[in-house]
Order: sequence, then C-alpha cells, then structure tokens
Amino acid sequence: MGFMDRLDEIENTYMDLEHQLSQPEAYQDRQRYAELARTHAEMAEVVSCLREYREALQEAHEAGDLLKEESDPDMLKFLRDSLEEAENRSEELEGKIKLLLLPSDPRDNKDVIMEIRAGAGGEEAGLFAGDLYRMYSRYTDRRGWRAETLSSSPSDLGGFKEIIFSVRGKGAYSKLKYESGVHRVQRIPVTESGGRIHTSTATVAVLPEAEEVEVTIDPADLRIDVFRSTGPGGQSVNTTDSAVRVTHIPSGVTVSCQDEKSQLQNREKALRILRARLLRVEQERQQREQAEERRSQVGTGDRSERIRTYNFPQGRISDHRIGLTVYRLEEALDGDLDEIIEALASADRAEKLEEMGGGK
Repeated sequence: MGFMDRLDEIENTYMDLEHQLSQPEAYQDRQRYAELARTHAEMAEVVSCLREYREALQEAHEAGDLLKEESDPDMLKFLRDSLEEAENRSEELEGKIKLLLLPSDPRDNKDVIMEIRAGAGGEEAGLFAGDLYRMYSRYTDRRGWRAETLSSSPSDLGGFKEIIFSVRGKGAYSKLKYESGVHRVQRIPVTESGGRIHTSTATVAVLPEAEEVEVTIDPADLRIDVFRSTGPGGQSVNTTDSAVRVTHIPSGVTVSCQDEKSQLQNREKALRILRARLLRVEQERQQREQAEERRSQVGTGDRSERIRTYNFPQGRISDHRIGLTVYRLEEALDGDLDEIIEALASADRAEKLEEMGGGK
C-alpha cells in the first residue's frame, strides 16, 4: 500500500469513527463509546497533519500549473516562492506524519530492571561494573527517577561481580533499552604497576519490569465435572455429588476439590486454586521470556562483542552501533547520557522509517 493510500485509509477510519460517535445508540454502551472516543482522540493529530499535508500538495500543484502560463516577472517570482514554500511545508508534514505513524513499543513506559555483570578482565571488570552502576544511578537522579538495588555481589576492590537494580520513572524503558549489551573499557587498571592499558568488559541487561499478572478466566474455557466424594467426611459427604473437578481447557491445568460438603463451596475453592496455578504458569512463562531476552542482550561478554567502548586515555566514548564518538567521558560517567541516548533513539526512528518505506 502506497503512502497516500495509507493516508486515505486513516482518514476514512477517522471519519467512520466520527459517524459512529454521533449515533444515539453509541451512548448506550459506555465501554464501547469510551473505546471509540479514545481511538478517535489518538488519531486526531495525524489526521490534522495529513489534511494540512494535502492542502500543501494542492497549493504546490496549483502554483506549478500557474507558473507554466505566467510571463510577468514579478508574478513569476511570487509563484516560485509560493511553490517552494508549499513544497517545503509538504515535505516537513510528510516527515511528521511518518513519525506519528511509527508503531510505538508498548513497553516504553514500563519501569525496568537492570542487571550489570563483570565480564572479561578479572578485578578490573568488577570495578568497571561499579562505574556503570554509578553512571546509571546518576542518570536516574538527573531524570527524577528512582533506583532501588535488588541484589548485589561486591568484588574485592569495591566494584561488583553482579548488581541488579530497578529503575522506576516515566519512560524509563524507552531510554534505558539502548544500554543492553557488552560495554568495553580501555584504561590503566589500579592493579597495574607497569602503566599498560588493559581492556575489560561488563554486560548490561535491561528488562521491562513485568506488572503483576491478573488472571482472568473465561467460563467458556472451563470444564466442570462433579462426582461423589471419597474418604472420610460422614454420610452427607459420601452420598452426594459434591466433589468438583475443574479443568482449564487451554492450559490443561486440572484442580479437584472435595473437602467441603457443598458443591458450590468446592467449586469456589477449586477456582481459587486454579487461578493461583495459572498465575504461576504465566509468571514462569514471563521469566522464560525474560531469560531469553537477557541472553540475546548480553551475548557471551567477550571483549570482541561490544556495543560501546569507554576509552580513558583519550577521554572518549564510542558507540559502535551508530558510529558515534564523543569526547565527554567524565561527563557521561557522571550520568550525562542524554546526547548518546538521543542519538541512539534518533537512529532507531530513522531505521523504522526506512522499514516503513517512503512510497507515495
């Protein structure tokens, strides 16, 4: 689908939403009305831009047609200026529309859990892991976020073999997600008497913090069987079909309960146990996904695998993913990471725009 076709589709959807919202029956279903209104509001900015974009294209087209027929010098200059202005405006609006149409990462507003581990380089790697932890702590403070240490394993000289901490704050994942990978340091270690530069690494993993999982069970997903209780419990228990077996069909999890005399009470107990078991299954699934994401982020920690190098003798930081080098090492280690992170975010947006394609 071409760019203009996509814009037509968006505007048609927006107009359809306006029509639905104007219908009297829309007010009768409050939840649906709220969903329609929210979608309408989310689309409003891009529709406003695309309407301006079409106007600019039309102005450029009209100025171009008039130029072909005009001979008066003053009028020619006016039309050329008008054409240039309309073309510039349409180009600017096209870029803005494409940015608005970029799919957002649903995890961007989540809090994060960061894990820093010393990699290759022995005690010096542990000291570097400590430097990175302080850098992120100061960056967190600068942004008004809150960091909390969850687990740490100190190294002998005051660094860390490993440190895990959470960062809570608006948009934390959107900024810190670019920090995942192997970080490499080049400097003269405090343990080195010969003054030689050593290379060490630390790995950083940035995981979106999972929200507490709410387990909602669709009754259609349940098979409930009743049967006669067995074992002790007295005559009333053993002579009625009060025992309950609940099977959650999608997951295959089955719970049986026969402790209570009432079938209803056994059913409620079985559902409580089922919810707890499904919660555990979901948490284990999330943990597996996080473990896979962590492995993909940090690689092996080898010196040759790196996303960024911190070179102390030259006072520079180089981010190898985007070819960025800045000579502000001390400032960055003091938490001034905005320039680097914004450059990474900009490159990420540019890549997504390229993937979107620029067809019209």
